[in-house]
Amino acid sequence: MLYRIGHGYDVHRLVEKRPLILGGASIPHTLGLLGHSDADVVLHAAMDAVLGALCLGDIGKLFPDTDEAYKGISSTLLTKAVLARMNEAGYRLGNMDITVIAQKPRLAPYIEQMRQNIAVAFGTDISCISVKATTEEKLGFSGREEGIAAHAVCLCVPIE
Repeated sequence: MLYRIGHGYDVHRLVEKRPLILGGASIPHTLGLLGHSDADVVLHAAMDAVLGALCLGDIGKLFPDTDEAYKGISSTLLTKAVLARMNEAGYRLGNMDITVIAQKPRLAPYIEQMRQNIAVAFGTDISCISVKATTEEKLGFSGREEGIAAHAVCLCVPIE
């Protein structure tokens, strides 16, 4: 078996009266992300990176927003389902690097919790998970605080 590299990207609109969940962590903020599930862009990008690496489609295919079973569901639960598919394919997560793009709120205080949550959801050690946050200097949709985006890159390695 070969080592496999994947990339994932996700974005959701910021709205009132929704919780802000990023990397499985509840982040205090006046706005939250709009989506069929909990709209956790960090875990959505992470799952798509793994699914892409293994040529298993994407989260829209596996967990369609037309299915009421996924309405309001925790993305952590969906991540565990992706972990099961990864293991069934004979792979485990080697490492993952995630960048969150948000003008606000400041995410530095929550990075370690996100790393820990992602590591647990993917059944790996926190040392294999990197999470960084950046702004776009008030440019674009994230700079105008209309939404939050995340990119994830991962390495999937054969289970030994």
